[in-house]
Amino acid sequence: MAVYRGRFAPSPTGPAHLGTARSALIGWLRARAAGGAFVLRMEDLDRPRVRPGAAEEMLSDLRWLGLDWDEGPDVGGPFGPYTQSERLGRYHEVLMELEALGQTYPCTCSRKEIAEIASAPHGEEGPVYPGLCRDGPRHPKREPATRFRMPEAPTFVDGFAGEIRVDVAGDFVIHRKDGVFAYQIACVVDDHDMRITEVLRGDDLLSSTPRQIALYRALGWEVPDFFHVPLVLGDDGQRLAKRHGAIAIAELREAGWSAEALVGKLAHGAGLTPSDAPVSAAGLVERFDPSSLRREPASW
Repeated sequence: MAVYRGRFAPSPTGPAHLGTARSALIGWLRARAAGGAFVLRMEDLDRPRVRPGAAEEMLSDLRWLGLDWDEGPDVGGPFGPYTQSERLGRYHEVLMELEALGQTYPCTCSRKEIAEIASAPHGEEGPVYPGLCRDGPRHPKREPATRFRMPEAPTFVDGFAGEIRVDVAGDFVIHRKDGVFAYQIACVVDDHDMRITEVLRGDDLLSSTPRQIALYRALGWEVPDFFHVPLVLGDDGQRLAKRHGAIAIAELREAGWSAEALVGKLAHGAGLTPSDAPVSAAGLVERFDPSSLRREPASW
């Protein structure tokens, strides 16, 4: 049986917040309870949104909470680099492999054009691409993006959410016309190269999973297990964000919270403890039971 390898892959676009801390805590507990490895990776491909210094601050905040990692951008490891902006050459290799396999095609359609096609079905992520450029670019003079030829969306069994079926998927962009690699391909390449055995993340990414499974299969790679946990919501029922006030870990620390108090509240909100009494992250490892995780989103 393969040794468990989990990962946490935040984007350094701002300070670590409660949603970041909760996902990291659950992922860390799952890896440590399994006696496996915990990998930290920085997903910084969206360069205009990356905030200088945010990655270092995030690592500091996670360590303050009592979390550690076996591999990562600051500690190294056998499958690095662990920062996506340092892995562009690898993504290009895989893009060329998919092209050679006939799994991609150039697309010159704009988002506006796709959105204006009244007959195009809509999925959770917006209009589903109707394949207009599958047989050749509609606008040859435009700079193309690269789309993956998506087969019928695969059904999969999530370790927490159960059987997942996505009715509509559609061909999707894996390399933007501005040269940026899309999340779907970068995530798959990284998790494969880093030998991740289970992808634990927020359930807002459930709809991305069939696309990623299709990429794994097209490349002939083993598909990891998936485990999607509910998000942390604000008072308005929406995903917790900066608009909800002082929710950054650093802000809570400055306001007088201890790491144990915050871990206790996060663990209780996730269903891992009977009360929100202060507790260290290490103190939760032996009693961690993923079946006790709450099915509904946590609120703050």
